[in-house]
Amino acid sequence: MENSTLSDWVCLSLLPGIGPAGLKKLLAKFKSPRAIFEASRTELESTSGIRVSQLGGFESLDSCMQLATDQIGAVNKMGGSILCPDSDMYPDILAEIHDPPVVLYALGDLSLINNINVAIVGSRSATTYGRRVAFSFAKRLSENGVTVVSGMALGIDSESHAGALQFDGGTIAVLGCGIDVVYPRQNSSLYKDIKRNGLILSEYPLGTRPEGFRFPARNRIIAGISRGIVVVEAARKSGSLITAQMGLDFGRDIFAVPGQIDSCKSEGTHWLLQQGAQLVASADDILREMNGFSFHGCSQVGETEQNVFTGLDPDAIALMKHLEPYAMLRDEVTERAGLSPARISELFLFLELEGHIEILPGDQVRKVTM
Repeated sequence: MENSTLSDWVCLSLLPGIGPAGLKKLLAKFKSPRAIFEASRTELESTSGIRVSQLGGFESLDSCMQLATDQIGAVNKMGGSILCPDSDMYPDILAEIHDPPVVLYALGDLSLINNINVAIVGSRSATTYGRRVAFSFAKRLSENGVTVVSGMALGIDSESHAGALQFDGGTIAVLGCGIDVVYPRQNSSLYKDIKRNGLILSEYPLGTRPEGFRFPARNRIIAGISRGIVVVEAARKSGSLITAQMGLDFGRDIFAVPGQIDSCKSEGTHWLLQQGAQLVASADDILREMNGFSFHGCSQVGETEQNVFTGLDPDAIALMKHLEPYAMLRDEVTERAGLSPARISELFLFLELEGHIEILPGDQVRKVTM
């Protein structure tokens, strides 16, 4: 591999018609991109698992090499990096999967890529419960030095990135498009935050637009660089379950967060639990399960409710004792607490702003437990 340059690796990744699995077969035989380029047509065609139809891209080798040079220059100009398998920063854990990306385009803090990484994935159309769980889990993991990996989609992904950015663990967004393409557009602010305080990764060259077939391929990188995968909310047929299955194939720990039994958004997570995924009710469950790794966070696992409510008004603390995680009518709470409706309204407003309760339609309220 020492005779191959970064341009060779990028050029190899840009050859049409082969794909990561085919490229891995060629590399297994020839050991380096330069050796592949110098091989005869007969030698290429004799590679086990490679079809002749896959080799048409070699006819445009010169144009691919020029495109590779242009890509490297453009990535350097935007302050990014390109990692290839013989780069010191290329993750060993990713190189072990059966079809690792030939190159990774990176933008942001490269030190995160070889950290203790845990993926959090789930539904784009997540419920309030799912978004809250994703944010809370990511925040707690990041607080303990774990880097949270996700795909920067709406819903669970976005909340996971946002929660992780609260602490030093940081976050990695793996895109199904070029690292210079913001998708979805609603996440433009989040993209900037991750670019500044996290890491953006993609196997696709600059300018690549998001297309449906790219996202399952993207999911293998999410699973590949992570030591564990947490599914928060997922339908029975979803990309999140694909990521979990890939993680299982790679030997990763699979965690699932239970939801309401009558919620279609949790059918996939409940199916994972039936198949043997580890049930987690808090990020601390994940930290305990992964206690073979070293965490640098200073917080103690298992923070008590008493600590959470420290500093609250005594009436607010008393009111919280009457609330449950399940929705309750305001009139029922008022009657239980023995406070005036005006005082109840005042406390509800304060507790909602502090994130301790959630006001629901139909004049209902519930305690937020995480």
